[in-house]
Amino acid sequence: MKTNSPNRFVSDTRLESADHTDTHSQCQDLTRLGPLLGSSPPMQELFSIVRKAARHRASILLTGESGTGKELVGRTLHELSPRCDQPLITLNCGAVASELIESELFGHKKGSFTGASETTRGIFEQAHKGTLFLDEITEMPAAQQVNLLRVLESGEFRKLGSDRTNSADVRIIAATNGDFNEAMDKGAFREDLYYRLAQFPIKIPPLRERGTDIEALAKHFLARRNSEEGSDVQFDDAALDKLRSHHWPGNIRELRHTVERAYILADATITPEQLIIESRRSSSPALRIPEGMTLADIEREAILQSLELHGHRKKACAGALGISVKTLYNKLEKYRTSRVDEQRDQADHSVS
Repeated sequence: MKTNSPNRFVSDTRLESADHTDTHSQCQDLTRLGPLLGSSPPMQELFSIVRKAARHRASILLTGESGTGKELVGRTLHELSPRCDQPLITLNCGAVASELIESELFGHKKGSFTGASETTRGIFEQAHKGTLFLDEITEMPAAQQVNLLRVLESGEFRKLGSDRTNSADVRIIAATNGDFNEAMDKGAFREDLYYRLAQFPIKIPPLRERGTDIEALAKHFLARRNSEEGSDVQFDDAALDKLRSHHWPGNIRELRHTVERAYILADATITPEQLIIESRRSSSPALRIPEGMTLADIEREAILQSLELHGHRKKACAGALGISVKTLYNKLEKYRTSRVDEQRDQADHSVS
């Protein structure tokens, strides 16, 4: 993935994936569409939808579990579109501080705020005539959802600190693994923006529903490592049985990492013992819920127990809970502030 902008949250992707160098032997059991791989009926249906949707300008909303490859689908939509020769710009809405996201979207003029030492281009300007991929869209602050809706409807925006109106000819692809209905019910996401983004919704199938793709993808990942290292490591039958029987809650990302670990541990053959599969379903302890707890208390307890279970590794904890790392940090800060207030109240009470 190429990055022309110094901002680590924005990238100009030109679809030069390492996957494109694969040999036929690595993919002989898989059908390819751009960087996407899969021969199962759910993936063939997805390929058909993507081919048709790519030709049109309508905004697309990609939904699906974490690790299913939403960004790859977005890249494929761009690659097959009439805009394929123009930039594909990606913004992770959950990774940008709320006070900076307006500048990320629209850019700013020099001197428009403290620290604005030069005029910058926002992602709408960078993606002009191309495609804008908004990942983790449900994490966008509510205040900026209004501005996003306005530019999607009018095709116009202004840089921060500027009185000049700019035009944006951009095709929008948004994605999330969050729950839009829950976000809208809570007032965290605008319903009108949802319908503007979801002109054409596409749901990405989870790996567990893709049948023979599980084995084929595992062999593909292993073949790629063999090609890179000049080796010839293979799965034995028992290892393949173990791969086929797993639920894969982490989807393709989990499968790829599992194969990578097994390759490192194996000599000539990967056995079931070298397939280190962490099952959240079987290994996680049951959540302890004392009687009389509120829903807010239950959420707090679930987050703190998950954090402890994952050794206080926040990225792993956020992934297990199905939330962004930014959301996890915000909740932990809220709990910390509440605890400090409780301790202060207790201290005041004891003094009085």
